[in-house]
Amino acid sequence: MQSTPTAPTALAALRRRAAPAVAAVLTVAAGLSVRSVLDGDVAKYAGDALYALLIFWLVLVVAPRTRGWVAAAVACAVSVGVELFQLTGIPAELGAHSVLARLVLGTTFNAPDLPFYAVGALLGWALHGLAGRSRRQFRGRSARR
Repeated sequence: MQSTPTAPTALAALRRRAAPAVAAVLTVAAGLSVRSVLDGDVAKYAGDALYALLIFWLVLVVAPRTRGWVAAAVACAVSVGVELFQLTGIPAELGAHSVLARLVLGTTFNAPDLPFYAVGALLGWALHGLAGRSRRQFRGRSARR
C-alpha cells in the first residue's frame, strides 16, 4: 500500500521546486529580452546558452533532489540531442506548421551552437551551487541567533 505524503513533506517538495520554477520563468524572460535587445551572433549564442539553462531549471523542477552536475549533464545532453535531431529535417517540417515546435526544436543544425549549450548548463550548475551555498549560510546565521 502506498502512503500519501504528509502536509509538511508536500510543502517541502513544493519549496524545492519553487526556486527552479521561478528561475525557469526568469530564463524565458531573459531569452525573449536578449532577442529584442541584441542581434546577430551574440543574440543567437546567448539564446543557445539560455535554452540549456532553461532545461537545467526544468530538470530541477521535475526532480528537485537532482545534484547540480547531473542536472547540467542532462541539460547539455538534451540540448545537444535536440540540435542533432535537426539533422533529420523533422524539426524543420514541424516548425513549418507550429511556432511552438520551431521555438522548442529549432529548424536547422548549426555545429557552433553546441559549445554554448555547455555554457548554459555550466551556468545553471554554478548558479545552483551559489544558491545552495547562500541557503546554507543563511541557515547557519539564523541558527546562531
